[in-house]
Amino acid sequence: MRKRTIGKAGIGSSLDDFLKKEGTYEATQAVAIKRVLAWQIEKAMKEQHLTKAEMARRMDTSRSQLDRLLDPDTDSVTLDTLTRAARAIGRHVKLELV
Repeated sequence: MRKRTIGKAGIGSSLDDFLKKEGTYEATQAVAIKRVLAWQIEKAMKEQHLTKAEMARRMDTSRSQLDRLLDPDTDSVTLDTLTRAARAIGRHVKLELV
């Protein structure tokens, strides 16, 4: 029986490198960012005991718009919506290019 060895080329490769090679890095990163933002907003709402109706009122938007923002599978969201959501929970949005 012959032992199978792993070449050194595969060791140390990152998920980012793999996704870039597959051509899905940007799309995957966008989905991950949106999911984290939705989770952070929902967590802050729970901590502040905010209902969706109250959150929507503070954002001056509809419940359905808030539901889209909180849906981790809906990846389109505007900066205006994020800014209003952040303000409604006493936070601010910080974006940077790296």
